[in-house]
Amino acid sequence: MRTHIYLSNTHNPWFNLATEDWLFQRAPLDQQILFLWRNQPCVVIGRAQNPWAECNLAKMVEDDVLLARRQSGGGTVFHDLGNTNFTFISPLSNYHKDNNLTLVTQTLNSFGINAYASGRNDICINDNEGQPRKISGSAFRQNSDKAFHHGTLLLNTNLEQLRNYLHPSKLKLQSKGVASVRSRVMNLTEINPALSHDVLCETLINTFFDYYQHMGFIETLDEAQLKTQPSLMARYQEYSDWDWRFGKSLPFDLQLNQRFAWGEITLQLQFDQAKITEAAIYSDCLYPDLIETLQNRFINAACSGQSLRDIALSLAPLFPQQTLLLQDIAHWLQTQLV
Repeated sequence: MRTHIYLSNTHNPWFNLATEDWLFQRAPLDQQILFLWRNQPCVVIGRAQNPWAECNLAKMVEDDVLLARRQSGGGTVFHDLGNTNFTFISPLSNYHKDNNLTLVTQTLNSFGINAYASGRNDICINDNEGQPRKISGSAFRQNSDKAFHHGTLLLNTNLEQLRNYLHPSKLKLQSKGVASVRSRVMNLTEINPALSHDVLCETLINTFFDYYQHMGFIETLDEAQLKTQPSLMARYQEYSDWDWRFGKSLPFDLQLNQRFAWGEITLQLQFDQAKITEAAIYSDCLYPDLIETLQNRFINAACSGQSLRDIALSLAPLFPQQTLLLQDIAHWLQTQLV
């Protein structure tokens, strides 16, 4: 079977996910494709996940870390330039995820890394105490005639940032989305310090060609040229859009509570497609009309700190004597939600 390698020259996660989707949709049915890519610091959630339940969105905004949602299922992962991403695209008739995992483990074995496939579509190695540590996770997608299998390889990623961003802020949240299972992880460079992204990719490419016994094309995808492709740019607009990244969340409930100098306030909010469908606000402050008006204004608003902040500040002309109170609420909401 023919083979083709694509290498990305951009680190934009929305563009890389759009490119992956674009390659998948137009892949020939007589070809095995390997797409290799890296992202700038970002958090990537699965298709059925709730970002508020999965990651610390406030910390991500503070550090300029992007949120991306992929088409496949599975859990939440942190990407940076120390993480190598692979995507195998196959005709459905010749798709075998175990073969793909074998290609990756064989590649790692060639560097003296005793990697093995584990139960949850992961690849692990054992640490010095013999305990399994995850170095790769996978997710999958298929349509009527094609399938893809993509995954991560923790090369020398910043594990401190990974832990910071993959721990959600302490919100009282009930979500119907799919929750991630946190795993103990480690970097491949802890086993082989000389390993690099370029060397890893070169070896994986050679293993891929050897397995399929076909020396295919190796093509570097240029972002500037790809931006001339209308169908790819349409996908990029979707992946970068707030409605895809946040609005595709399943229904969930959220409760926020805070004490201020002027009193305590509790918000109970119900969301569907990341829009508020019901709101209840309880407070012992001395301005019940303000609280009731705020509660009514929240209906149909987006689950966005900026959106709720703007609503709170918009009430200042109606309640000029309580402007400082509204500013307190606005700042608090903006720090709690992205």
